[in-house]
Amino acid sequence: MGNNYARKGWIVAFSATGITLAAGLVYVWSVISNGLIQHYKWTSMQASLPYTTLTVAFVISMMVFGKIQDKKGPRLCNVLSGIFIGSGMVLSGLVRTPWVMIITFGILTGAGIGITNIATAPALKWFPPEKKGLISGIVVCGAGLAPIIYSPLANYLINAVGIARTFISIGIVVCCVIIFLARLIDNPPPGMGQATGRGEQAAGNAPDLTSAEMLKTADFYKLWLILALSAAAGLMVFAHATTIARVQAHWDSGYLLVILLAVFNAAGRLGGGTLSDLIGRTHLLRIIFLLQIINLLLFPRFASVPLLAAGMAVTGFYYGATFSVFPALAADFFGLKNFGANYGLIFTAWGVSGLIGPTIAAGTFDATGNFNLSYFISAALLLVVFAVTFTLRETVTGAIPVAGKKAHSQLGK
Repeated sequence: MGNNYARKGWIVAFSATGITLAAGLVYVWSVISNGLIQHYKWTSMQASLPYTTLTVAFVISMMVFGKIQDKKGPRLCNVLSGIFIGSGMVLSGLVRTPWVMIITFGILTGAGIGITNIATAPALKWFPPEKKGLISGIVVCGAGLAPIIYSPLANYLINAVGIARTFISIGIVVCCVIIFLARLIDNPPPGMGQATGRGEQAAGNAPDLTSAEMLKTADFYKLWLILALSAAAGLMVFAHATTIARVQAHWDSGYLLVILLAVFNAAGRLGGGTLSDLIGRTHLLRIIFLLQIINLLLFPRFASVPLLAAGMAVTGFYYGATFSVFPALAADFFGLKNFGANYGLIFTAWGVSGLIGPTIAAGTFDATGNFNLSYFISAALLLVVFAVTFTLRETVTGAIPVAGKKAHSQLGK
């Protein structure tokens, strides 16, 4: 029974990883938008509108469907995510008007991708508290790896069959993959790997708080602020990697830095989750924030390709590690029973960071002709969240009660 339970847990974890990987096409919008500009003669502003809308729909759908998933289970929500993403992509291949693609790609596909971002919840429920970081890192690693696959694939398809067929082909495949994997995802039996009831702390799990109860805690606002400012600091570099390469290193192959960022982003998601189980979530956040502050202060001096590549690698790892820690932190602080709705509210911080981070970097570049001021602003934001981490209470990580360890002994094998 114990071995079957452990096997099922890993099936759920890797199925959730496959879903986040399939849904990671959002990270290659720069390739798609370039195709829209070239093939449909859209302006840069028109090509950015569907993606901007997607970031909003993404966050809203996390909040809405997170609550539905908590009540109806993960399988239904993941099937719906595949349908939304697939239909949005296919319909995007049938239209050529920016305002219509705001609906097809921005709203439909964006909502579907947002739902997949709560796929972490059922995976976490199958494992003991001391493995939350590892499982969280494995699941979100899928999204980190996505650009490595989608970027060359989308570029090849656009050149081979055109932008319309690219949308349709990717949409159909992603829809089928997600619906198939959704059949393998389910919550564990009641009482196994979860807190036994509201307000209780069973097997080392945190008390389960409703969203209303969570919003009354100081921890929510601290986590929200840390995610918003740290993600904004990362996106200032992420969103302008190719331009940074051209301006600082006089290198026109900056797209290779995007691949490098993706590799270290994925490594950070996996490695960061594992490290957080060993040394604690808040300790890991402090370490990566401090390293990235030093990295950003040195960034104006990265005038060669090797130095710039090293700086980008550190940025990618820091960004990925941060994203692996937050699902585990949400579970540590607020429990797993209402994880979907609670994490959806916390993740609104990313929606804000996606609007302000790249915009600030673009504005400072237009004003000064370089990104130096952006680096200093990013470092200042991380210094703020570095200080905030010292106000967070310690979680159960690394100090699971003996009773909790015995309850999960089969999964620890």
